[in-house]
Amino acid sequence: MHPAVARGKSLADSQPEKLMPNLPIIIGPSTVLAYHLIWTAYGWWLPNDPRGSMSRFIACDVLKELGELHFGRKRIQPASRVIRGFYEEAKQVLKFPLLTFTSEEIVAIANAFGSAIRQHGYTCYACAIMPDHVHIPIRKQRHAAEQMIANLQDASRVPVLDVGVHPNGHPVWGGPGWKVFLHSPEDIRRTTKYIEDNPIKARMPRQVWDFVVPYDGWSFGGRK
Repeated sequence: MHPAVARGKSLADSQPEKLMPNLPIIIGPSTVLAYHLIWTAYGWWLPNDPRGSMSRFIACDVLKELGELHFGRKRIQPASRVIRGFYEEAKQVLKFPLLTFTSEEIVAIANAFGSAIRQHGYTCYACAIMPDHVHIPIRKQRHAAEQMIANLQDASRVPVLDVGVHPNGHPVWGGPGWKVFLHSPEDIRRTTKYIEDNPIKARMPRQVWDFVVPYDGWSFGGRK
C-alpha cells in the first residue's frame, strides 16, 4: 500500500459534514447545475453508524445489534474512539472484510471512472478517491444522479478486483450513495475546492485526474 494511503484517514475518523458537507438538499423547482455524488467502499458508513446516516432501515439483523438507527446527522457527534469501536465490532458481523483501497486500486478506479465519464459524456469538475469513499461533482445532464453513481460503480467494480488485493466476489461499493444538489456557481466552486482538498487533509498526495475539467462558471443562464 502506498504510504500516503496507509496514513490516510478513514471514515471512522471523519465527521458527517466532511463526508456529506452541509449543503442544501432541495427538491423542487430550484435550478440544479450539478450534483455532488458521494458513496463509500464496502462496509463503511453503515445504517446505524454512531454519527447518524441517511438510511431509513437496517436490513441485516446482526447489524442491528451494533446500535440504533438515527436518520440524518446527529447534533452531538460521538468521539472518534466510539466510531472506531463501532467499526471494530462491525468487522465481526459483516459478511466480508471492510474494504479499504490501496494506491493501486485508487488508480484503477480513476481509470475506470475516466472511461465511464467519456462514454457517457459527463462533465466532471473534481474527484477525490479516498481509501474508503468517493467524492465527485458532475454537471447536470440527461442522466439522474442515481444513474451516474450506478454507471461509475459498475465501471470500476471489476477493475478494482483485477488488481488482486481482494478476492473475486468481494463487494466493492457500500451502496447507492448520496447526492447533494448544487444550485449556483458558488456552490460548485465551494464544493470543488472541498473535494480537491480532501486528500490533502487526509495526508495523501493531491489527486490529479485527466477526466477532470476546471469549472468555467457555466450555468443555464451563461457563465458567471
